[in-house]
Amino acid sequence: MALVCMHASADDAPVTTVQTVTPARGVIARPVHAYGVVAASASNVSTIDLPYIARIEQMRVQAGQAVSRGTPLFVVLADPAAVVAAAQAKSAAQLAKDELARTQSLYEKSLATQSQLATARKAALDAAQALEAQLQLGIGNSSGRKTIVAPHDGVVTQVSAAQGDQVQAGAPVLQLSSETRGDNARPNVTLGVEPSDAAGIRAGDVITVSGLSTALQTAHVSGRITMVGASVDSQSQLVNIGASVPFGQSAFIPGTRVKADIATQSGTHWIVPRSAVLTDAHGDFVYQTGSDNRAHRVNVKTVVEDSDRYGVDGALDATRPLVVVGNYELHDGAQIRMGGASQPAAQTPDQGTSR
Repeated sequence: MALVCMHASADDAPVTTVQTVTPARGVIARPVHAYGVVAASASNVSTIDLPYIARIEQMRVQAGQAVSRGTPLFVVLADPAAVVAAAQAKSAAQLAKDELARTQSLYEKSLATQSQLATARKAALDAAQALEAQLQLGIGNSSGRKTIVAPHDGVVTQVSAAQGDQVQAGAPVLQLSSETRGDNARPNVTLGVEPSDAAGIRAGDVITVSGLSTALQTAHVSGRITMVGASVDSQSQLVNIGASVPFGQSAFIPGTRVKADIATQSGTHWIVPRSAVLTDAHGDFVYQTGSDNRAHRVNVKTVVEDSDRYGVDGALDATRPLVVVGNYELHDGAQIRMGGASQPAAQTPDQGTSR
């Protein structure tokens, strides 16, 4: 766009034709772009196993399946030795309890000594503890058959045993990822950002995730940054970032490649076009127009940069237009002429960088 300098005043003072916008305050953030993958973190995965030897009678889920709390996962049949041990513990506890009651009765009739009563109490306590240990194994009924259900909502990420397999105590049967929200939110998206960008990212920053595939390019889900790495990854040479994003039952399943926009340094400032901000030895400044048709310098501090917009702080006047074209020809108090209608700053097209 051509700028025209005219000589219109009686004393031959130059008049510069300018274009302006209306300044406005608002929330602005510096975007950081990142790429990564949807993947439940280790702290967000539950390993489902058994504390006793058992055989998988039925496997009722498969990898990738979403389940709700209480959904049957698989049916097991405990090893006969484990079933016998549980039954023996139950009968031993009942026998010790009956023996303690008999010894207590005899003691009250002076037919048993205090030492015998103490021994009976110790035997009953030991038997009760042994039974409790068996109950914690959760073998279930006398047949040893039990249905294992999902402890929480989630997605089955891995199945390590098949129907008919004999599994050892503590061996993983399957893994279940979960989505945790609120203050206990954990990262379910891992991203890599340049080290220079990582310095401005903070836990709590808003992140918007979309897919790289054609089907997910228009899907946008927002979440929060939960973790910022403190070192550079030796392989990728990037800083790892973790985010918690509530994908729910969407197509963003673990393993999905994603891109993300992270809103860093978010705050409320004067939002002005990049072309409005100039710099000299005294710092950043802008020109605003007055009713006297002259340019007035206002010193500002640039806080946030977002593409063709700046977030600045300074003593701007919302009622006075802000010069965005022709400002590099001005000085404080210079005469000006409006060369176009004023418009809101948010609608101003990018005029180039003057700063």
